[in-house]
Amino acid sequence: MLNRRKLIKRTGAAALTALMPSFIKASPNQAGGTFRFCLNTSTISGQKPGLLKSLEIASAAGYDGVELWVNDIRDYLKQGNKVDALAKFIADHKLTVENAISFTPWMVNDTAKRKAGLLELEEEMKILAALGCRRIAAPPSGVEKNEPVDFRQAGMYYREILDLGRKHKVMPQLEFWGASGTLYSLGQALAIAAAANDPDARVLPDVYHLFRGGSGFNGLKLVNGKAIEIIHMNDYPGNKPVNEQTDGDRVYPGDGVAPVKQVLQDLRSMGGTKVLSLELFNKTYWAQDPLLVAKTGLKKMKALVNAL
Repeated sequence: MLNRRKLIKRTGAAALTALMPSFIKASPNQAGGTFRFCLNTSTISGQKPGLLKSLEIASAAGYDGVELWVNDIRDYLKQGNKVDALAKFIADHKLTVENAISFTPWMVNDTAKRKAGLLELEEEMKILAALGCRRIAAPPSGVEKNEPVDFRQAGMYYREILDLGRKHKVMPQLEFWGASGTLYSLGQALAIAAAANDPDARVLPDVYHLFRGGSGFNGLKLVNGKAIEIIHMNDYPGNKPVNEQTDGDRVYPGDGVAPVKQVLQDLRSMGGTKVLSLELFNKTYWAQDPLLVAKTGLKKMKALVNAL
């Protein structure tokens, strides 16, 4: 018979459902959440507009905020630019930096690499705090593909970076990658967040990754309004096997076969404000005018929300 520790390591969320009271479905009086619309700059990165132009495009298209990539911010600063100037530029364009995409190896078991990753993550948090950004993505970067996850250990690591987040007021959002072979499902992410035993634990889902990693979409019904603050919005085609699909196959929300309306309804039912961040890597879109792509994505997201 499996002991409790082995059961947790092997079965993830299925074994931990009863242990996750903070992630139980919202009560009826919490229903009726609202949405903010955000542009992840990956959506127009193929056109190589640069950081400032990407911000101008997001503002001109009508987004509430942006989701930036830390590497783009670092490149901007390496050119001799100042973070205060960037913060002013963002404010002048009436945008909020809702989240930032980071790839620090905070979850690896190699002590030296993890410590170096924590130093890097803290430096990123300082920069983001100066930009008014209060979230940073925390994916399983650096973890070897198909490496088994010790949920308790990963929960300890996650709690460690949550402590850093509180220090700088930039909170790590636990992200899973569907094709990672490591942290690839919503169930695993919830198990790690529960194991962290931290009131600020948050999960960052993605429509494509819910599909690619085999999570399905009904697990969102178990999550309350505080556990998810932001979601990557996209869709995927139905004419290609799941294991053959890549990030580049993502399409506009509503243009594929994902149950996007169900996802949005479940997010609304959770209560609280949810940030819908359009994250695409589609080469067909990258060949088009970036402002047109940004406007099209926003229009499609708003149409789906308005149809609820």
